[in-house]
Amino acid sequence: MTITWREAISDEMELHEEKWGDVEKCTLTEEALDRRFDGGYGITRGVAFTLWTKRRVYFPAAYDGAEWVASVPRWPCNEETGHVGGG
Repeated sequence: MTITWREAISDEMELHEEKWGDVEKCTLTEEALDRRFDGGYGITRGVAFTLWTKRRVYFPAAYDGAEWVASVPRWPCNEETGHVGGG
């Protein structure tokens, strides 16, 4: 399963009703956002990153080499965070 971080981030943003216009800072370059990699099981291949919007912080998550994007609220609130990367 090949993915780009842009695709995976977009999927996570959609879950939280956010868009790329909401991004305040991203540690990835445009090239790195669009670089395809195997996000399936095995070893992690996606580069590390952090992305901030007005409401959330996005970051890579992995379990047994499978990779995806997770996010947490940027500010204190009542939203609970489940175990990232397993369980």
